[in-house]
Amino acid sequence: MSAFRSFFMCFVVAAAIVIPISAQLSSNFYDKLCPQALPTIRSVLEKAIYNEPRLGASLLRLHFHDCFVNGCDASVLLDDTANFTGEKTAGPNLNSLRGFGVIDEIKEAVNSACCGNVVSCADILAVAARDSVAILGGPSYQVLLGRRDARTASLIDANSDIPRPIFDFPALLSNFQNHGLDLNDLLVLSGGHTIGLARCINFRDRIYNETNITPNFAAPLRGICPKVGGDNNTATLDATTANFDTEYFKDLLKLKGLLHSDQELFKGVGSASDGLVQYYSNNPGAFFANFGVSMIKMGNMKPLTGSDGEIRMNCRKIN
Repeated sequence: MSAFRSFFMCFVVAAAIVIPISAQLSSNFYDKLCPQALPTIRSVLEKAIYNEPRLGASLLRLHFHDCFVNGCDASVLLDDTANFTGEKTAGPNLNSLRGFGVIDEIKEAVNSACCGNVVSCADILAVAARDSVAILGGPSYQVLLGRRDARTASLIDANSDIPRPIFDFPALLSNFQNHGLDLNDLLVLSGGHTIGLARCINFRDRIYNETNITPNFAAPLRGICPKVGGDNNTATLDATTANFDTEYFKDLLKLKGLLHSDQELFKGVGSASDGLVQYYSNNPGAFFANFGVSMIKMGNMKPLTGSDGEIRMNCRKIN
């Protein structure tokens, strides 16, 4: 296609674009507005994750950390400026969140494919999380779309609202319930730890000081994570870190949860949480189905819709 023809087509399409104003998310939001949007996101992700499989977990985590702070509004993507402090330097995010460059690449590609700025950064995060899971062997659930992007962010809320790896079970459950989620959501969303890595600083205390951990699991981890130094050294969250599967739950049954918060989900005392870990370890179909349900539920937490917020041209800054 010639450059002139491409320009002309985009000019015609852009002139016809009318972004719907809807107070409800829907699975077909972009079907007429920009049918190329979702395939474009998928195409960029497949190349990125092929080159670096860890990115899949990073993008899933970005969506989670976004939604848990005042809803799924892409506030987590905003860079600090001289007059603005975003969420990237919050304790749970600093030197930890990754994948911002891929989101930038997706946004540029989608703007080009759609001949304009019609797909929000918040929707990109939601779709990227879903597609990352699917690319790594997990379920492909139907994402609801139509979110808009926040013009603000909150460092204070990011520090208080995102669950920490040091949380015990009551704190984890309370945190999820405060976000409108329940015990089953806690279990299946924690199961997202079947992909990705964790930093030494977040599991050091567990491998040196906790007793509910298998000794031959802890020993090699001490070689990766010394008592002093090496805070950013990483270890896999489960034994099959590049595959979205039920290995995470099987590891918990063996007392091989890497993070304190992970192992808190299974203590072997016959609790409801214990039962769910056992159930999902043996029922990948149920885990996959319920993971999709809980992701949709999380993705529907306080989205900006209608005329609220904006659709950012650049995901790192407000228009």
